[in-house]
Amino acid sequence: MDTLAKLQILSGAARYDASCASSGSKREVPSCGTGNTSQSGICHSWSDDGRCISLLKILLSNDCRYDCAYCVNRSTNSVERASFTAREVVDLTLDFYRRNYIEGLFLSSAVMQSPDVTMERMVRVVETLRTEEHFGGYIHLKIIPGCSSELVRKAGLYADRISVNIELPSQVSLQRLAPQKHKDSILEPMALIGREINSSLVERQADRRAPRFAPAGQSTQMIIGASPENDFQILRLSQGLYKKMNLKRVYYSAYVPVSADNRLPVLAAPPLLREHRLYQADWLLRFYGFSAEEILSDDLPNLDETFDPKTAWALRHPEFFPVEINRADYATLLRVPGIGVTSAKRIIAARRFSAITPEGMKKIGVVIKRAKYFITSSGRSFEKPDQTPALIRQQLLLGEGYGAPPPRQLVFPGLFA
Repeated sequence: MDTLAKLQILSGAARYDASCASSGSKREVPSCGTGNTSQSGICHSWSDDGRCISLLKILLSNDCRYDCAYCVNRSTNSVERASFTAREVVDLTLDFYRRNYIEGLFLSSAVMQSPDVTMERMVRVVETLRTEEHFGGYIHLKIIPGCSSELVRKAGLYADRISVNIELPSQVSLQRLAPQKHKDSILEPMALIGREINSSLVERQADRRAPRFAPAGQSTQMIIGASPENDFQILRLSQGLYKKMNLKRVYYSAYVPVSADNRLPVLAAPPLLREHRLYQADWLLRFYGFSAEEILSDDLPNLDETFDPKTAWALRHPEFFPVEINRADYATLLRVPGIGVTSAKRIIAARRFSAITPEGMKKIGVVIKRAKYFITSSGRSFEKPDQTPALIRQQLLLGEGYGAPPPRQLVFPGLFA
């Protein structure tokens, strides 16, 4: 099979991994080298300034020895198999980059003979790109659970971002749907990566010439809807991963059936709205000071389909409101629906010179039609005071068009070791 035929098979198979975005990194590259990463970041779709960013996103192989129920490349599936050599991936990356097709490489793989054999071949690709070809472009490398610690360390020295997909939110679900995998083989390399990232940062504070380990951090991905865990379980897991594993990002991927198996649920449609709400809740965990236990509970285990998680929280906690916009601290402002990180910072900065007015709030970027039910400005209410949460809920539904479908998923939901 020639390289282009392999590319068609293995680029198609790679679409099932959604966690290939990055916040970007800088990497030193010799003047004679090829490519560079950019501060604005390289991701699968769009950068912060609206540019479309492209990666060569492929599998090293789809010839898998595992039989995970949800995976299109499971060993018992009848699909066309292919495997690249390390040199083929290197040459494709360089050729595509020189033609200005791509700005980097995203490389994952099915598990071939063993985790170590697969990971060793993947590391050989990135090592060749960095040391022999002096490639300075962005590289995201997937870590194969169960591979040796030494291979994980080498991967982190050559790649900008590395990731280990947790895939399913519990060991029970892994045992049922992916019996050849175990949570320890996933969590142990994640913990190792977190420690190595921290150690690298400390070493570089002492010596700026010290090698950088995964400068764009590590990420992971969970499939949503293939197993019975509720949103509260998923968010608590994500919260723990952020705290303990030095994780940059958790990706949530709505389950789409790609393989027939009676262990899998029968869904009328992929749970894209649920995926959308989990991303919103994840944002609250990372940037807004919320905990998973504030967003959900055992009595309320799933996210509201009608309202975003912050608005749903505000409607459940009328005792917290109204918030006086000219006196509230930053953490309090972040709790107000319609006020984001940027607008909260602008409010804090602007009110040092004069009181914030309703007109000023619009210029700052506050979404007034949502925030007006939860704030006052110099004691003045924007809406009739003492409205019940039920009435506010009704007015929000009428005024904001809540319940409209979220943006459709731009990448297919994912898996892979």
